Amino acid sequence: MYSIEKMVSSKKVYDGKVVQLYCDDVELDNGFKTFREVVRHPGGVCVVALDEQENVYLVQQFRYPYKEVLTELPAGKLEYGEDPETCGRRELKEEAGAEAESFEYLGVLYPTVAYNTEKIHMYLARGLKFSQQHLDEGEFLDVKKMPLKEAFQMAMDNKLPDSKTQLAIIKAYLRIHGI
Repeated sequence: MYSIEKMVSSKKVYDGKVVQLYCDDVELDNGFKTFREVVRHPGGVCVVALDEQENVYLVQQFRYPYKEVLTELPAGKLEYGEDPETCGRRELKEEAGAEAESFEYLGVLYPTVAYNTEKIHMYLARGLKFSQQHLDEGEFLDVKKMPLKEAFQMAMDNKLPDSKTQLAIIKAYLRIHGI
């Protein structure tokens, strides 16, 4: 049986550009007292951008924590209080140079439930029109186009290790193919 944990106190121990770290004292249903380390994050958005030929647009970029280049969906961090679709449209334009006629909500992903408040909203974008990328200062990435079926197979074969990319591609593929 699970226990509901009651926060007794909370202390911010780090206030960064992207995350804050809190140490919370908690009390369990049985009176046991312990603590939780919680990374507070405003959340993010990722976009499966699909063209008329059923190609998906991915980005490749170096990810410092892993010291490798990863292939991911266009994505970005929400500002606190920002509408997820607004963020998704902005990030799609910035990273892939694309605008979409339609944005279909695919759901939300909680990537690290044990210690992180981040939620990633996933969208399927269609009716694409391309122009120029507008990358943030210090952001370097390449856009890669591939058939959605190939991206789906890469996700199934563990060749796309990023969780938001895997899940959103699988959900989009299943939605489109009615599986």
